[in-house]
Amino acid sequence: MIKNKDERMEKIVEQGLLFDFYGELLTDHQKKIYGEAISEDLSLSELAEVYGISRQGVHDLIKRCDRLLAEYEEKLQLVEKFLKTKENVNSIYLYAKQLNSKQSTVQSIQIEKLAEEILCEL
Repeated sequence: MIKNKDERMEKIVEQGLLFDFYGELLTDHQKKIYGEAISEDLSLSELAEVYGISRQGVHDLIKRCDRLLAEYEEKLQLVEKFLKTKENVNSIYLYAKQLNSKQSTVQSIQIEKLAEEILCEL
C-alpha cells in the first residue's frame, strides 16, 4: 500500500514511464482505460462509468496492466537504460559547463551544446 504523497507521485511517474515505453504492447481496451487512469487520474468509479464496466473490472484491469508493464521492463529494461542514459548525458553537460566556466574551448562548448540537445530530446 502507498504510504505517503511522495510514494504516490513516484508510482504515478513510474506508471507513466512504463506506459510510454510499453503501452503499445497492451490491447486497445487496456491502453484506453489504463492511459486515462494514469494521465487523467480518474477514479475507478469514473472509469467504470465511462467504459460501462464494474469498478472491480477497472481495478483488475489496472492491476493486470501494472503487472504486464513491470514484466516487460524486467525483461527489456528500456526504462532503466533510458534513465541511466539521461543521467549520464546530464553529467556530461554539467562537466562541459563547468569546464567552460574555467576555460572555454570550441570543443567544450560543442560538447555542452550537444549534451543539451540530447537532454531536450530525451
